[in-house]
Amino acid sequence: MKTEGHPALNNVCFVDVSTGKRFLTKSTMKSGRIEKIDGEDYHMVLRDVTMDSHPAYTGEKRLVDTAGRVEKFTTKFRRSAKAKQ
Repeated sequence: MKTEGHPALNNVCFVDVSTGKRFLTKSTMKSGRIEKIDGEDYHMVLRDVTMDSHPAYTGEKRLVDTAGRVEKFTTKFRRSAKAKQ
């Protein structure tokens, strides 16, 4: 196997911004921010949503807007039509 054709594996720490949980792994990703964890350098990659905070994984139920799209549309444009008169 050729060694020059494959990207190097780096130590990477994915950080969930909303929960602060860290996932240590190896990846070909790099970042400008490097931290030393357990004596090794890790590239820090920030993520907004991970399996730690996504509702599909956590089982958290989120409130869905009960007003229908048609109702929202009519109320929005009803207000703007009244404002023009």
